[in-house]
Amino acid sequence: MHLEDTRQALVGDWASIAPEIRPSAARNADGTLKPFYLTRAFKYLDGDRFELRIVNSADANGAVPLAKIAIKGHMLWRGPHPIAEGAQKVDFVADEGYEVTPLVQGFADVLNQVAGQGYARWEVGATQSVFGKTFVPFGLAQGRHFMEYDLVYLAHGMLFWGARHIDGRGFDTEANRPTNLQIPLVRQ
Repeated sequence: MHLEDTRQALVGDWASIAPEIRPSAARNADGTLKPFYLTRAFKYLDGDRFELRIVNSADANGAVPLAKIAIKGHMLWRGPHPIAEGAQKVDFVADEGYEVTPLVQGFADVLNQVAGQGYARWEVGATQSVFGKTFVPFGLAQGRHFMEYDLVYLAHGMLFWGARHIDGRGFDTEANRPTNLQIPLVRQ
């Protein structure tokens, strides 16, 4: 699949098949990586725009949602990725919006402790924009757009992005661009 074919086939809505697990950068007391559970809903729009909604959960079945995250921005296509024929390097840039909604009191309490400055009091169900602001829990810095060096691969009616590194590193540099595929999204 060539780049233009990929871009055309990508248009529309995609979602997680089931709750997903990833390693986080946070560690347990014994030094092991904490698991990170989520579901994704992704929309690719004309003009290389995207919208991504993530629900983080406390458990592997997604029964206890902790927070909702909504990101909007642009995708920058960087050329073929060697993981599979037709895979493309892509940078996701959240240059239009980034919002966070706590869904349980415990997460709202944590946000009030570590991310209270510059925000209204964090309340369950109340969405706040973190766009262009410092937001320590997600490593966001004032005046900088969140960006990930990732990949896109379409196969068998599924959308694959890059799998998180097993050591929890993010996709924050070209050197950290993923080298494997993660659990796919399916068309909605």
